[in-house]
Amino acid sequence: MTAKPGTQGSQIGGEATANPSAARPRLGVFLDLESVDRGDLDRRRLRAACEHWDLHPATRPGEVAARIREAEVVVTNKVVLDANLMCAAPALRLVCIAATGTNNVDLNAAARLGIPVRNVRGYATASVVQHVFAVILSHYTRLADYRASVAAGAWSRAPHFCLLDHPIEEIAGRTLGIIGLGELGSAVARVAQAFGMGVLIARRNDADTRPGRVALRDLLPRVDVLSLHCPLTSETRGLIGAAELELMRRDALLINTARGGIVDETDLLEALRHRRIGAAALDVLTREPPPADHPLLAAGIPNLSITPHIAWASRAARQRLLDAVADNIATACGPGAETPTG
Repeated sequence: MTAKPGTQGSQIGGEATANPSAARPRLGVFLDLESVDRGDLDRRRLRAACEHWDLHPATRPGEVAARIREAEVVVTNKVVLDANLMCAAPALRLVCIAATGTNNVDLNAAARLGIPVRNVRGYATASVVQHVFAVILSHYTRLADYRASVAAGAWSRAPHFCLLDHPIEEIAGRTLGIIGLGELGSAVARVAQAFGMGVLIARRNDADTRPGRVALRDLLPRVDVLSLHCPLTSETRGLIGAAELELMRRDALLINTARGGIVDETDLLEALRHRRIGAAALDVLTREPPPADHPLLAAGIPNLSITPHIAWASRAARQRLLDAVADNIATACGPGAETPTG
């Protein structure tokens, strides 16, 4: 498979065989294009991948069936494709996920129907690493506090050339804990070491005996910063709850750029309110978009920072993603492409 440097696409499904007669798909449907491209990306490679495109900014569940009925290629970021929807699209040759996670597509049904499913990996590594360290550096440098002090006139009233109202700490010598040492976790670890931080890696579970890994219950009391990079699974749902938060240092910083369900939001709210941990920076929540009365949004907690699931979303990363989707279509459906069997 051909992918733009820095990205990986993967086929999810059964065995593949050569299909020399495959032609460029007649109709491609992108169900939620605005979740990737708000008009600031180059779409030429995507447009060239199919003869015609129906590009929908967003798609509600009740609109999916009609929109994909004649499609040969369907691209989705977060719109759900279940067995009934794919069965009702007889021309469907390929499902492309404009993301890494595959939980929004019924993979078993796609395999039974002989429809390959391809996702994209590795496109957002630099963007996520940048976000994680933007959070860490801002937290320890107290950027928000100093900006607020200047805006309130404190610097203008100061008797000296500088303000020292908010203690600034260095990250060199501090310890970063990582849960999930895949591509993202590994990249974060490398940058942390470049800053002079120590790095501890959590074991996946008690059966994980790989060297250099630390049991989570032993890791939590030792880290100044905990960064989550694991997928949301039955094993990791609620992984960080009241018991885990109680083990963390009272000045520790928790960063979640993975999935909202990994952290128990109710327990986190209580831990932040009672200063059982120092601060949290969340880029993801269990429900997205969250309701306006979501407890974490409405709490007004000064040691909590929430961003709207944008750690992955640099313009360069989104361009890599869009181009990789186009490459996946060309590889799966172009001349000499492979088609699934079984």
